[in-house]
This record gives sequence, C-alpha cells and structure tokens, in this order.
Amino acid sequence: MRLTEDEKAMRDGANGPAVARSMDLLIRYGEALDAERLVETRNVAGAFNASTPSVRHLAEDGFDRVFSELNLDSDDTIEIPRMAVPTCQLITGIDMENSALQGADPALTEMQRQSEKYLGQRGVNMMCTCTPYQVGNVPVQGEHCAWMESSAVIYCNSVLGARTNVEGKESTGAAALTGRIPYWGLHLPENRHANRLIRVEAEVDDMADWGVLGYFTGFAVEENRPAFERLTHQPNLMKLKHFGAAAASSGGVEIYHMPGITPEAPTMEAAFGTSAKPEAICFGAAEKRRTWERLQNATDRKLDFVMLGCPHNSIEQMSLVAELLEGRRIHPDTALWVHTPRALRQIADRSGYTDVIRAAGGEVMSDTCPSISRRLPKGVRVIATDSAKQAHYLPAIAKVQGWFGSVRQCVDSAVAGEWLGVVR
Repeated sequence: MRLTEDEKAMRDGANGPAVARSMDLLIRYGEALDAERLVETRNVAGAFNASTPSVRHLAEDGFDRVFSELNLDSDDTIEIPRMAVPTCQLITGIDMENSALQGADPALTEMQRQSEKYLGQRGVNMMCTCTPYQVGNVPVQGEHCAWMESSAVIYCNSVLGARTNVEGKESTGAAALTGRIPYWGLHLPENRHANRLIRVEAEVDDMADWGVLGYFTGFAVEENRPAFERLTHQPNLMKLKHFGAAAASSGGVEIYHMPGITPEAPTMEAAFGTSAKPEAICFGAAEKRRTWERLQNATDRKLDFVMLGCPHNSIEQMSLVAELLEGRRIHPDTALWVHTPRALRQIADRSGYTDVIRAAGGEVMSDTCPSISRRLPKGVRVIATDSAKQAHYLPAIAKVQGWFGSVRQCVDSAVAGEWLGVVR
C-alpha cells in the first residue's frame, strides 16, 4: 500500500504504540483487500463497550486489555489514548436503567458502567444505538466513514450519501485511533452505482410495506446494488430505516438508489452511471404477499412478548406508540418493550410518551435490543414485532415463534394477548 509520510510516521511509532498497532492492523487489512492506499476519516461508529461474560476475564486486567484484544487484535496490553477522530459507540448489551428487567447479571452491568466511563474518558461518545444518525452523528454526502452495523451502514451510504463499508470491531478501533481506513469497496465512486433494477408494482406506503419491500430486496439481489423504479410514495426517515435494515438482513445490501429520493440518484441514469439498465426484477402483489408470509415464523397466536423499535424508534414512532396505547391496557400475559435511543428516550420522557406506555403496562428500553442482548422476558415462546429485521433474526437467536406486522397490529395484539394480524 502507498502510505503518506504521516501514515509512515504513525506506523513507525511517532504517535505512540496504540497508533502504531492500529496502523499495522490497517495496512494488513488493506493489503488483504488489494487496497492501494488508506483514506482519511473523521467519523467512526463501532462496538467498544464490554458487557458480555466472554470479556469478563479480560476486564479483570483493565479496559486497556479489553480494547487491545477486541478492537486492535493484540495479544499485548497497550495503553489506549484518546481517539484521534470523532467516534461513537453503537448499540450495546445492557440497558443501564432496565438491567434488572432484562435479567442482566449485576456484575456485568457494573462492568459495562465502568467500561462506558473508560471509553468516555478516551473520547468515545456513548450514543449506544444502532441509529447514530438519529441522535447527532449525521455525516455529509461524500464523507468517508468507518461504521459497523448493517442497518446503519446501508442508511449511511444510501440515504445520507456518505461512504463506508461494513467494518468490524478491529478496523473501527484502528480507524478511531488513526483517522484512516482502507480505500476500497464503497469508498470508491465507481463501486457505488446500481447494478440491479427492481420495478415496484405493488402498493408500498406504510412502514410495514417498506419493511416487506426491503426483505424482498435482500433475497432478490443478495449483495448487489439495487435501484428502484415506479415508487409512488415519498418515504420518510423511519420508512427508509426499516427498509434498509430488512434489505441488509435478508441479503447483504449496503447501498441502494431511489431516483429523486436518495442523494446520489437524482435520475435513473445517475443511479447506473455508464452502465445500461438491467432487466427489472418485479415486486408485485404476488411477491409482496409471499414475502409477508415468509416473515411469519409462528403458528401459535397466543402472544407472550411484543418488541417494537428495531432499528431503534424515532421520536415520531414513540409518539405513535403512545397514541395507540392511550387509555388502553396490555394483556397481563403479554409483555411490551419499546426500544429507542437513550437520547430520544429523554425527549419521550419529557413529552409524556413514556408515561403513557408504562401506564398501559409497557416498558421503554434503550441502548440494546433482544437480538443483541439475547435477553427477553422469562418464558417467552411467541413474539410479535414491527421489524422485518427482528422477525428475521430473533426466532433463530431466541428459539421462539415470531409474527411480523404493522405498529398498529402489534399494539392491538399486545392489548388482546394474541396475534390479530392478517397476511396482506
């Protein structure tokens, strides 16, 4: 790889051992990818926090040891300085305000608390959400980033027009300490054009519809880059958030283009660049129905648990859930958890949404989700969710049956204690 003089100096130890170890990691990573050089980044979103039993033995030797092994792939303990560039923590393992409800080990909860303090002292912003763009981390079009988390990456590339590949703990750790990441994949303009076309012939309007379209898209294009034609409704943040999360779950989509909606595709011609449009893949009424059915992983309609907010809810979604629950009571045999970033949770608290949800018997959760934490209410066998991503992952992770539906279907079912949704 071609290195600048500054990068050579970092590699050779001019900025200390942690930065030198980071540069070594990035050089080896870039060479494995055939990247010709590194690119500067000032926006890193990764997983640095410690909250699992598997790192307890590392934490006993201090959090420098944890960071060294998990984020720098180092067998040696290196003293970790402040991050060189703006860096945030993505979703983590325990909701610090609801750890008892989650059934988290108190010792692990305290370990996470100490880990957060350690990271904050080193310049890691504890956003603790899979949607950092909802709470202040909003890169601009063309900005080079180093982000983890598939639903965040697809939003970053497609909706914001910034540039990132799906990174890992080690590469984001090294990027945070150096402000560099290998220049490959979606950092290169020529790799960002569409190479698949989806023609939308079915109605796609509410959030559940967008989740279904995303889930169909992932299976249809796998890791390719789709563009869409014949969309008739303008999506908002929450619809694109759910669409992208679903497409990244059922396939490996990291970028898509919707002419007139996403920033790199003012026209269909711009979406494809110099390439000709391929033959279209149809998403019609039959495909929509089959995809909806594919998301239903349950037969038992008696509900134990309803999970809303994957990716984490926007404040508009929190308002909607509170509106749907106003004056109602969740069935005593059913638990409802509503997930939102902790920063938006404060707005929900002040707006009265949290009070309404709790008065109905629900709980407002932050920082994590059941798929990440592996924690659900005791005895759960059947769940319902408004998230195609959660419907995809949670039944396999938690060995439960899962229903997928709209927010209204999920709330109404939580009140009834049984799944009321119908296949469209």
